[in-house]
Amino acid sequence: MKCFQKEIQLKPHKRGFHLITDVVLNTIPELNEIKTGQLQVFIKHTSASLTINENADYTVRTDFESHFNKMVPENAPYYQHTYEGSDDMPAHIKASLLGASIQIPITNGKLNLGIWQGIYLCEHRNHAGGRKLVITAFGI
Repeated sequence: MKCFQKEIQLKPHKRGFHLITDVVLNTIPELNEIKTGQLQVFIKHTSASLTINENADYTVRTDFESHFNKMVPENAPYYQHTYEGSDDMPAHIKASLLGASIQIPITNGKLNLGIWQGIYLCEHRNHAGGRKLVITAFGI
């Protein structure tokens, strides 16, 4: 069994959905040493998330942002956690809906993603700093 783990800090991203597949792959070149295994990507934040989705058409990312903003609006009158700004509580809810980690199969040293799949950083805050990821690859 082989196991590799790295922690990185992403550059700050504006609010929205951003493809980070290449950043993840460039961080862990040891992936090519694993014939069969798993890659886990974990984000160490409560107001940003990760997901896997369409990697070709950028309008998917803008549609995600539009839909999530309608589904989880800012300034809802029932929010009590408001002292960090109007985008903070909605960011926590969005992050919980999407999740803090993803797992992808590794086959013959490569991520076994579908042809149109990519890894997204989902930034839910208006003015967030760089987000930290823990990237772990393991297998045989």
